[in-house]
Amino acid sequence: MRFLEFSLLMAAAMATAAAQAQSCTTQAVLQPQDRNALVAAGVRLATAVAQQDYGTLQAQLLPAITSQWDGIRNETEQGAPLLKGGQPQLENIYLLDASAQKTTTDTQFFCTNQTGTLTVTINMRALPPGRYALLLANAPGAAQGGQVGLVVVWDATGAVPAWKLGGLSVRQGSIGGHDGVWFWTRARAAAASGQSWAAYYSYDLARYLLLPVDFLSSPNMEKLGHEQSEIKAQPGPFPLSVQDGARTWKINSIRIDTTLREADLGVTYESLGIADPAAQRTEAIAVLSAVAHAHPELRENFHGLWAYAEHDGKITPVIELPMAQIPQ
Repeated sequence: MRFLEFSLLMAAAMATAAAQAQSCTTQAVLQPQDRNALVAAGVRLATAVAQQDYGTLQAQLLPAITSQWDGIRNETEQGAPLLKGGQPQLENIYLLDASAQKTTTDTQFFCTNQTGTLTVTINMRALPPGRYALLLANAPGAAQGGQVGLVVVWDATGAVPAWKLGGLSVRQGSIGGHDGVWFWTRARAAAASGQSWAAYYSYDLARYLLLPVDFLSSPNMEKLGHEQSEIKAQPGPFPLSVQDGARTWKINSIRIDTTLREADLGVTYESLGIADPAAQRTEAIAVLSAVAHAHPELRENFHGLWAYAEHDGKITPVIELPMAQIPQ
């Protein structure tokens, strides 16, 4: 994910029209001119990401973050396959007005729908005064259910004031044909059957697939988080020890890992610092085998495990193995 580092932006680069601080306007109640401008910007940028149209993206980049272009380009390169075969379309618009703020600060926006029945919360860190919008798009027809999150910033410094690209996130919306709701259902089933580790990480995977950004919270996401917090014997606290016969491995973290666009888990462990690649691989396989043996429900609920060796503060990816290739 590549979103602009708001703390690096200068307030002078933003619009300064008087407005109520920290207000959010949802799509249904936007003024037509605002809605039309944001839809046009969102469709143009999401299409440029899908087509890897770097010229359009760079031309629309907020001048204050030109130094971050390499990160935006890398996010586009990695995300384009997720949108392949689909046609990007805008799904949600949130207009965020912090132009009356006096200083750069962490800012929270409460976005309530037209009927007042649903409120989405958006949290922005180190946000300078200005006007922003969060645009969420998907790509119907894409095999991996690609999703796009765009932060656009109102830039009044150019000859023609316009919405400019301030941040980009591209994330898959499905794995193996299954979306976040499917993994949420699986998490509930695993929790009900006492498979606490499988349940916990299935909730993490569901959350990851349901939204392209991590700084937005909705009643559904809060419900998911509450269900996950109720799991008994959930993973951690880390570091923890896993037995492997006479050996004991120190596991520093376990997290979902979608590097290969699969439902994998990444295991970071304290390595012996072995330099030989073959011996390092042997060590990694032993660690993965020990983790899978200690928590066998992971085998039937996830595609595979990644091994990340940590030594002297340095973390090195070693190997990914499908569950069927991890020794029993």
